[in-house]
Amino acid sequence: MLAPLSDMPMPPTVGAAHMTGLMWMPTRPLTAGRLFAVHPQPVPVLPILGLLLLGAYVAGVVMLARRGDAWPPLRIVCWLLGVASIELMTATGFDGYGMELFSVHMIQHMTLSMLTPILLCLGAPVTLLLRALSGGGTGRRRMRAGLLRVLHSRLAAVVANPIVTGILFLFSLYALYFTRLFDVLMSTMWGHNVMLIHFLLIGSLYFWGILGVDPSPRRGTRLMRQAGGPVARIAEMAVPVPFHAFFGVVLMMASTVMVSYYAAPMRSLDATALSDQQTAGGIAWGFTELPTLLVLLVLFLQWQRSDARRTVAAERRAARYGDVELDEYNARLQALARRDAAQ
Repeated sequence: MLAPLSDMPMPPTVGAAHMTGLMWMPTRPLTAGRLFAVHPQPVPVLPILGLLLLGAYVAGVVMLARRGDAWPPLRIVCWLLGVASIELMTATGFDGYGMELFSVHMIQHMTLSMLTPILLCLGAPVTLLLRALSGGGTGRRRMRAGLLRVLHSRLAAVVANPIVTGILFLFSLYALYFTRLFDVLMSTMWGHNVMLIHFLLIGSLYFWGILGVDPSPRRGTRLMRQAGGPVARIAEMAVPVPFHAFFGVVLMMASTVMVSYYAAPMRSLDATALSDQQTAGGIAWGFTELPTLLVLLVLFLQWQRSDARRTVAAERRAARYGDVELDEYNARLQALARRDAAQ
């Protein structure tokens, strides 16, 4: 079990978060049972957010069902898995041990910034919201029109630009851990929750454009549409991978503790700061494999479906109007043959 705050022995050197008295801290060695045990914080901001996301999504699906509109079950499964990953990372021992062990915190970070956003984006929440608001009274239509205005605004186009999202995705990684910002955020419960929400938002913004499941500002202009093809999005996904790997290698190869907050883990956890940092670096280095493969699989399937749709459309046009390209090609050949015969 995890001891309550009043029963916790304080180590000789403690991080700022220990001094706030706002979070429970683990006092026994890490085990799988303690890691996955349910241990909500006094103010469970992220778990509540996850439940709100779940409730809103279910409400949208129910609204469509009442109108007789179907919603793909696979999207529902993806959304449920995304919400479940939020609850797992923030309402269990991952959150408590993440306050003491850099390695556990890195699992939190990688999950909330890479795996959870992919699952949530595959749930197509924007599409669901637009469809749910399409029928109904004046209020719903105004909400839908307002959402579309936001999606088509210049600000949204700038924020969703692949260069901007890539910089934000990587900058938040290096700027957070290699400056004092991490210590400041981890010093209070609210700062800790803000950081976790930041991971979730930046990851969602990044994968929103790459996956292309929902409507986005990238489809609003010709330049962004050209930059949003499957090949371009695969390249966009591949660009941050070396930087993530380099970040992990730096943590693994460092001979000193680079994040001061984790310089003195509790003795009861039976872990040294440097070895724990090396483990965190290995997690950061290796965690990118699964999300990358998942995104590449989705993009490959989208590419196949797009080619199949174009082929079917071309066959329909040929059946209705004839094969225009083939007719033009044959006409050119006949013209060349007549010219050769005349010569």
